[in-house]
Amino acid sequence: MTHQATRQAESGAAAPAREAATVNDDLIELLFFAYRDFVGDPDRILAQYGFGRAHHRVLHFVDRYPGLTIAELLDILRITKQSLNRVLKDLIEQGYIAQKTGESDRRQRLLFCTEAGAALAGDLTRVQVRRLARALSDPIGDQSGGARASAQDFLLAMIEPDERAAVRRLMARRGRDLA
Repeated sequence: MTHQATRQAESGAAAPAREAATVNDDLIELLFFAYRDFVGDPDRILAQYGFGRAHHRVLHFVDRYPGLTIAELLDILRITKQSLNRVLKDLIEQGYIAQKTGESDRRQRLLFCTEAGAALAGDLTRVQVRRLARALSDPIGDQSGGARASAQDFLLAMIEPDERAAVRRLMARRGRDLA
């Protein structure tokens, strides 16, 4: 085979790999843009309170899982204790989260949203639910109702395989069953 023929054969074989890389690059970019806009809606609300995304994440999980322990929250968020303490201090001092001592283990600090915290968490969730609902009903999406299941399957697949069971267990605490 001549040098030119070899290069053509190699470039022909490389074309599907380049195409796959382009598709993956496109998906990565779309995830960045989708995430930017998904968190951008609540960011505007949080800014009015002097809060950021870390505050949002804490509020989200404490609101959905009342009585969450500090250790459980650290495990979910995968942030340092120092980072969590700074955010919790803000939310507690401003009256959005309350701590209670554990009944069976007095060393535990159980976290609960106050009425104001639940209201703020609800406001943040509403803007994100609107965006999700719009995306799932968009004409470019699946009209058969499978878009929600496909999106859920995709997002679950994005989670590390050895972490999926823990996510399923956590969500089951709220009566959510991810098949």
